[in-house]
Parts: sequence; C-alpha cells; structure tokens
Amino acid sequence: MQYKVAIIPYKTPKVLKQFFSTYVWDCYTNNGKKLYLTFDDGPIPEVTEFVLEQLQQYNAKATFFCIGNNIKKHPKIFDKILSEGHTIGNHTMNHLKAWKSEPDAYIRNVIECQDSIQEYTKTRNHPKLFRPPYGQISYSKFKTLEKLGYKIVLWDVLSKDWEYKIPPEICLQNVIENVQQGSIIVFHDSIKASKNLTFVLPRILSYFTEKGFVFDRIKY
Repeated sequence: MQYKVAIIPYKTPKVLKQFFSTYVWDCYTNNGKKLYLTFDDGPIPEVTEFVLEQLQQYNAKATFFCIGNNIKKHPKIFDKILSEGHTIGNHTMNHLKAWKSEPDAYIRNVIECQDSIQEYTKTRNHPKLFRPPYGQISYSKFKTLEKLGYKIVLWDVLSKDWEYKIPPEICLQNVIENVQQGSIIVFHDSIKASKNLTFVLPRILSYFTEKGFVFDRIKY
C-alpha cells in the first residue's frame, strides 16, 4: 500500500538543488561517511529530551532549528541542547509562513528569534543558520537574510514524521531508502511528530551506525 499524503517528495530532486544552488541541501564531503540529522520546531518538553537521549546513546551530533517562542518557554531544554554539543539554527520566532507574511514582518520575526538564540547562548558568534518553516522562502526575503549573514539550510531527505496518516514503519523505510552520504535529514521534535519520531529515530541511529556512518552537526 502506498501512502500519498503530500506532494512534497521525500528526496529533494537534483534539479531543484541545482536551480536553487545558493541554499544548503546537503553536506557532501570526502571526509568519511557522515549524515546530518536536523530537528525542527523545538524545544518541546519530553520530545526534545527523548531526541537528546537517543543522540547521546550513539554519540551523535545534530542541528536543532528552534522556534524563538519555544526557546523562551523552555530555556532549560534549550540549554541542554547546547551543553551536549549540538548546533542551533533559527526557525523564526513564531513558525511563520513566508508566503503569507509581509517582508518586513517576516525579517523582524527571524531577527527576533536570532536575538533569543544569542540571549541564551551568551555569544555573538553563533552561526546564523536559518530554515524557513514549511521550506517557504521568497527570493526577496532570501536576499535580505543573506545580506544579514544568514545561511539558508533546507534538506536532502524529508522524513514526513509529522504526517499522522503515515505508519511509523513506512516513515522509517522512506528515510532509509533515500539517505546517502552527506544527506541532511529533517525530523521534528514536536508533539505532532512524536508518534513517528519515537519509532523511527532510534532505528535510524542504529541502522546507519552499524553501516559505519557518523552523525554530525551542520557547520558554517
């Protein structure tokens, strides 16, 4: 049985990467077998903490694209992400859709989130990694963010863990079938995604660790 719940593909087509080559889609290197787990929408109690426990078991590093409001609500969990050596990315202050937001309001929302990140990281040198919610970003907003020093990070493989219609086993299979060396993989440390996430993440970590892969954080 096939589960067609969204038109967004699990694997980002090469033609899309080539057309929007200024965005980061993957991190291919000749420096070993590496994969890049990313988690959007946190920090969230229990869910983010589950993710951190799983990562620690495999000595895996990851990149967390955090929502500014969630950082303010759950600073202790945010601090735990930092203290365990993971990278933080910006996911706007309020999970805004770029295509439904005025340019000035959207940019302010991104900057407000970055201010929250800097407030809690106690550093001005934190990388400005930005993942637009829903993968939506217009050219004008991108150019403004680029001038402000942001690097737009999208993905190579989308787990679709938030799709409740997709059984966990299918979610796992789709990730395994599409991942390759250097893939940036999207998961969500959110309540909505927790059913699939709690099933898939431990198995992904185990499966690819056994195949000799290392899970690293995105560095720019």
